[in-house]
Amino acid sequence: MEIPVAGQPAYLYTGGKTPSYADFAEQPLTVFIHGAQQDHTCWALQSRWFAHHGCVVAAPDLPGHGRSAGNPLASVEASADWIAALLDALGAARAFLVGHSMGALVALETALRHPARVERLALLGAALPMPVADMLLAAARDNEPKAIALVNAWSYSAAGQIGGNTVPGLCLLGMNRRLMERQKPGVFHADLSACNAYLRTLENLTAIACPTCVIAGDADRMTPLKANRALAAAIPGASLAVIPGSGHALMAERPDAVLDVLRDFAVQR
Repeated sequence: MEIPVAGQPAYLYTGGKTPSYADFAEQPLTVFIHGAQQDHTCWALQSRWFAHHGCVVAAPDLPGHGRSAGNPLASVEASADWIAALLDALGAARAFLVGHSMGALVALETALRHPARVERLALLGAALPMPVADMLLAAARDNEPKAIALVNAWSYSAAGQIGGNTVPGLCLLGMNRRLMERQKPGVFHADLSACNAYLRTLENLTAIACPTCVIAGDADRMTPLKANRALAAAIPGASLAVIPGSGHALMAERPDAVLDVLRDFAVQR
């Protein structure tokens, strides 16, 4: 579905259902936030399961990404305010936020800037800080195919590099490369720059009061398990779930394991 958010058309995937605005206001809402150079399609399995099991789902394409209009937002803080504006546009008071990589930073910042709007948090493939190498920033600006190739290769475990898709005949690297290639020019550099410039520290996270789960791949080369452990330790009461054999692109490489963790966390009291 398409709705106006902050004056621009925004596309939301709703998990194969067609919720009404009353549904968004009255039923439990889960918002899935994608990472850099991605869009809503990275959450295909998880968002669809939630939509068909008692929740309404909004998996937006962030501004300038996928089917959403406008330019990519310049900072994590601006994206967090956009998520709050999305909840306003849907008439939803609160939501369970699920974010991956850059999207995890956006979810974190939303919980810090708009705590009354966040019911719980799931943070996948996250680290704080999330620095980006100068070489990768330059490639994203000047040679986007090179940047895509680098990030695509770093996103998967050794097993994922040679196959390993849960759907026979489909290639993890090929699917992710095509997803990244179809984003608009300039999006990749804007996203990586926003991650690199995000200045929150682990010490800031003591202000997060909602239930939080950090989900990490033990073969993640982009946000290593050590960084995920530190993140979980910095958030009061946060839990850590480790997905064996997964790289950074957990939702694609270990989709069922990620869904199991999200499903169990969503019903915890």
